[in-house]
Amino acid sequence: MNIKNLKIFTLAVFILGSSWACKQESKTVEEPSADKKPNIVVIYMDDLGYGDVSAYGATELSTPNMDKLANGGVRFTNGYATSATCTPSRYALLTGMYPWRNKNAKILPGTAPLLIGTEQLTLPKMLKEQGYFTGIVGKWHLGLGSGDVNWNEKISPSPNEVGFDYSHILAATQDRVPTVYIENGHVVNLDPNDPIEVSYQKNFEGEPTGKDNPEMLTMKWHHGHNNSIVNGVPRIGFMKGGEAAKWSDVDMADHFLAKAQDYVKQHKDEPFFLYYALQQPHVPRTPHPRFEGTSGLGPRGDVIIEADWCVGEFLKTLEEEGLMENTLIVFSSDNGPVLNDGYYDDAVEKLGDHTPAGPLRGGKYSLFEAGTRVPFMVYWKGKIEPKVSDALVCQVDLLTSLADLVGSDHKGQDSENLLEAFMGNSEDGRDQLVLEATSRTALRQGDWIMIPPYDGPAVIKSVNIEIGNSDEYQLYNLKEDIGQQNNLAASNPEKLEEMKAKFQEIRGAENTETEALELK
Repeated sequence: MNIKNLKIFTLAVFILGSSWACKQESKTVEEPSADKKPNIVVIYMDDLGYGDVSAYGATELSTPNMDKLANGGVRFTNGYATSATCTPSRYALLTGMYPWRNKNAKILPGTAPLLIGTEQLTLPKMLKEQGYFTGIVGKWHLGLGSGDVNWNEKISPSPNEVGFDYSHILAATQDRVPTVYIENGHVVNLDPNDPIEVSYQKNFEGEPTGKDNPEMLTMKWHHGHNNSIVNGVPRIGFMKGGEAAKWSDVDMADHFLAKAQDYVKQHKDEPFFLYYALQQPHVPRTPHPRFEGTSGLGPRGDVIIEADWCVGEFLKTLEEEGLMENTLIVFSSDNGPVLNDGYYDDAVEKLGDHTPAGPLRGGKYSLFEAGTRVPFMVYWKGKIEPKVSDALVCQVDLLTSLADLVGSDHKGQDSENLLEAFMGNSEDGRDQLVLEATSRTALRQGDWIMIPPYDGPAVIKSVNIEIGNSDEYQLYNLKEDIGQQNNLAASNPEKLEEMKAKFQEIRGAENTETEALELK
């Protein structure tokens, strides 16, 4: 080969090599890096009991999509909400702080001011710092505004001021006014010529109520729910105006599902956090007509079937968008089950052999286990191996644990780093946990739970639930007596004194007069 041809050959090799290198460089840029932060989704149910999911032992209900998460990830047998009611549990999940530290963390009316301080650390704030787009779709029930809310203007502060880039919510609960959706602080579909007025003190002149106008009802109230009527359903609180903005109850599950799916599709190219807070099976139970009668257990069973379908459709969206392998999903409930919670809807009459609390005692509002021990699973396709874990974990721990996952050094005040347990790599959970029900608290430590004496009725008759009140200390070994039938306080005084001392150490000056504790 002469020198001229050699030069041409060398130049051709250089050009081809450069072209190949450019293609490889371009390919590398397009491929996701190995350390790409995972999307994070929290699917949060409302009043779903430990025994309402077939993966947790339900035999009269089939929940295949919830089961997919439970059986394909880590299913916790000792997974807890902090509280036996909704607002406090949601506060703890988002702030990493025990709700009993905030005297206002109780079931809120729809007109309550924002419970979370705008200066507080929250789960979405922490994730925003790490480059996440953050959103909430569904039930909020943590207050809005700073006082008297004008529903006809932008509402602030709202979820958007405590860390959420996007919010599409109902203000409180489905049984409370205002019965409208709020997106990024604005009431959806509001007609300015038909302004909204809301009160929890008195009715507006000329407005019908469930108490005075039973002929207008499609759902009969049992207790408490006899104020303004919307879509034939009597609510808690009074509302006037906003006709074009009022939601359709039977379409609510579909509505929130569509918003959650759209959120995923819009933000699939960036790390995202979604708090998908379903309203089922909270009252009023209003399944879409295509789910009516599907459970054989009445509307409560039907809306659980409907919610399971929503979970399945949401998972399909993640699959279709190619996101399942890079999305960590946490599934849980804000508190335990309740049957009759304000309406006659056949929840009691059609219960049959179904046991919403499973083997647990009590239910919503209760310091017994069924109040706070709930379905709790963590799923990450290809990353978490299927496992049943007995580790003691709580929703309050999500903030610190997820912070570790995404490289943040933030820690919630009461939130422990249980990432290894959530990932299924460890059986080590919490040593102890303070549980709360309507401002009363108890201590779970190891396999034991201690409930201090409290004044008040042992049973809330309107909902027929034992709530844990007694004039004596209660001590149970949950490993041997999950149904809490054998009080060991008298026969094991050493253990009782140990737990009383630990309880006082944790609670300290936080004990309030409203609890009327006598820690002798």
